[in-house]
Amino acid sequence: LSGCDSGFGQATARHLDIMGFRVFASVLDLQSPGAQELRRSCSPRLTLLQMDLTKTEDIQRVLQHIQAHTNSTGLWGLVNNAGFNDTIADAELSPLGKFRTCMEVNFFGSLELTKGLLPLLRSASGRIVTVSSPAGDMPFPCLAAYGASKAALSLLMDTFRSELQPWGIKVSLILPGYYKTGTTCDPAFWNLQKQQLLASLPQELLQAYGEDYVEEINQQFIQFMKVAVEDLSAVVNSITDGLLAANPAVRYYPGQGLGIMYFIHRYLPYFVRDLFLKGFFINPKLPRALRREHHNDMKKA
Repeated sequence: LSGCDSGFGQATARHLDIMGFRVFASVLDLQSPGAQELRRSCSPRLTLLQMDLTKTEDIQRVLQHIQAHTNSTGLWGLVNNAGFNDTIADAELSPLGKFRTCMEVNFFGSLELTKGLLPLLRSASGRIVTVSSPAGDMPFPCLAAYGASKAALSLLMDTFRSELQPWGIKVSLILPGYYKTGTTCDPAFWNLQKQQLLASLPQELLQAYGEDYVEEINQQFIQFMKVAVEDLSAVVNSITDGLLAANPAVRYYPGQGLGIMYFIHRYLPYFVRDLFLKGFFINPKLPRALRREHHNDMKKA
């Protein structure tokens, strides 16, 4: 189970431990408050492992540990939960490095871990459950780096589902609504990210969009955070069902409002979908260079 420092991973690790399972839970930092909380509240069956999904040596160390402890039994389930995003901005304003980091954690890290554990999963005809995002299915404004990495992850898992069927491995995707997890709901964190983004933008881009444009996006996102659901049990139950049900669903949609969102996405015209996502999530103001007052200023000059 990857990404257990906080949020879905931490809650799922605790839940599976209470149910009596032997859990290997990976965390970024063995001394983090989340890791210490798991040590305190879980049985000795739970093993905490340090792993940064961007580091092959970390992944290999975890693979060796799990292989050494499950060689005779195989591995029943893998939960790919670790995820990363620290940018809320238009694709043009998001540094290329942010796209790369999202792909490294959300896609390549999960791919490497899954491939490494497949021999053990095959021997147990086990399960793969992966937490993706509706942002990988729909073009949410200002989430291109995160969304693109989750789109890649969702497609990869759908391919694994089809290819691993002969081995008896069942593969499920979890596409949660908006929940309160880790730093995702900390306004101070997002304000810092906004300042760093503004400082890194080329002058020409800052002129074209305007500092107030980036400020407004940040303000709207902080407003949106207030609808984040604190009770993670619907997601934990979906992950557990993916691991244990005789016939798990291919996709789980825990969270409110996802039914109407996917209906609009699948059946209504593109402009309706775009309007809905802006109304629901973030509706950026007009970039500075396109505003009337800017054109008037240019004429006066």
